[in-house]
Amino acid sequence: MLTGDPGEALRVRLPRIETLPLVDHHCHGLVRRELDRADFERAMTEADHPAPVGTSFFDSQLGLALRRWCAPELDLAPHAQADDYLARRAELGPDEVATRLLRAAGIEELCVDTGFAPERLTSAEDLAGAAGARAHDVVRLEPLAEQVALDIVTGQVGVAHFPDLVRSRLAARTGREQPTAGGTRRPAGKARKAAGPGGVDVVGVKSVAAYRVGLDLPSERPTDRAVIASVRGWVSQLRAGAPIRLADPVLHSFLIWTGADLGLPVQIHTGFGDTDLHLARANPLLLTDLLRELVPTGAPVLLLHCYPYHREAGYLAQVFPHVYVDVGLATHNLGRGSATVLAETLELAPFGKMLFSTDAFALAELYLLGAKLFRRGLGAFLAAGVEADDWTAQDAARIAAMIGAGNARRVYGLAEPAAAAEPPPPPSPAAKPRAAKPRATAKATTPKATTAKATTSKATASKPASKPAKAAARQPSAQEAPSVDAKPAATKRGAARSRKRVPGPISLIKEPRGKEHHGSPKPPRSRTHGTASHPKTGDTG
Repeated sequence: MLTGDPGEALRVRLPRIETLPLVDHHCHGLVRRELDRADFERAMTEADHPAPVGTSFFDSQLGLALRRWCAPELDLAPHAQADDYLARRAELGPDEVATRLLRAAGIEELCVDTGFAPERLTSAEDLAGAAGARAHDVVRLEPLAEQVALDIVTGQVGVAHFPDLVRSRLAARTGREQPTAGGTRRPAGKARKAAGPGGVDVVGVKSVAAYRVGLDLPSERPTDRAVIASVRGWVSQLRAGAPIRLADPVLHSFLIWTGADLGLPVQIHTGFGDTDLHLARANPLLLTDLLRELVPTGAPVLLLHCYPYHREAGYLAQVFPHVYVDVGLATHNLGRGSATVLAETLELAPFGKMLFSTDAFALAELYLLGAKLFRRGLGAFLAAGVEADDWTAQDAARIAAMIGAGNARRVYGLAEPAAAAEPPPPPSPAAKPRAAKPRATAKATTPKATTAKATTSKATASKPASKPAKAAARQPSAQEAPSVDAKPAATKRGAARSRKRVPGPISLIKEPRGKEHHGSPKPPRSRTHGTASHPKTGDTG
């Protein structure tokens, strides 16, 4: 029977579990302005209302975890009181807070859904700059279709053009070759990969059908005739004054098929969210028939968050070759309970089918908590197996690397980070006497500039010139995911701070004060709710 902290055993054998490289395969942007307490607490949770009078959202698993793990990064003692924490946050300012917390999270790459409230949240590029990481875009499908519908309402195009326009615009947005109406396409090249901080490319698409109509969607590919018929009904409602908000099962299914036909990973929100979602209709099991039909496309399907249906999602990941899962949104909301959810998901989900995500929205704290609680929970799970001799420490290291970053790199086609330089092998005893004299001669005749370059070669050397491109293109399989100990030094928190200059303050994305999407009045400060005159710009998740 285990006693004490089960993570301690793993830390002894795997001392770098707390700096495990992470790829956040699903997150959102930040609000880069000062928030009052009410706005901050609303952003902490999936609620769209303040806490009841006399209470606080800090009195929750999430609130306690935030005070424990985020306070030290702002130079406060662990468990600092909420008032002290918010005062210190305001003193430092949003840019400094974002830089500190994001870099403390140790996330190397972020796949950012920028489809919700883009007017108020930072872009993927700004997020990458604050985190000192690489960022990639994930295109939200519903806003793209809503823009086409708006063009129809304003008379720019006809209803019959809707299917082709959605396909062509999505292909253009993602840099992929447009499929035909039947879904067939010539092989398309992989999407461009970001070369470094600030570089952004498109690596996937996302559906929020769970928020709009639930997940009981038509499984067969909708014909263009069926799509046009649905659009006609939708456009009639829009012309009668309805909000520009797609909520039609046929059209949601069509969008998912369109993304899959491009060969892109398709993210689908499942499980809990805010009050705009009916939880019973967000059970991923409702997608079973659609998942079965999507197999021939070869497109990966990522079931996001899943809680409280994480065991059901684990089952789907086991039985379908193209299905993957995460429990990102649940990780920071459940605080110390996140270890249990991770373990329950992994009861059936293969280790090569689970990914790390934060679903962080608006607050930099959620990135740090998502990373910290994930490492802590996964460490406890793996340590228990090591202690029970169910697997070895080497197995644990490999599994941790797969779930933390390797699986995401493989699914999204992300390039491996530059490998850390390895010192050259020591010469054999017989070679040492002969090698010493030439090196001494070279030192005496080498110009100063060349000598300086030679002395720094150890830090900058990499594989031979012919290999970097191959290393970037190589996608690790689940069995050959990189070891935890292969983490580049530049991704460590300390190294990142010492080697990289902290970027200057990022321009704030201000709350709109007058007009918003499509010239409509500003909606209430809710993550999903619109008004009678203003359509939602999207749903979180």
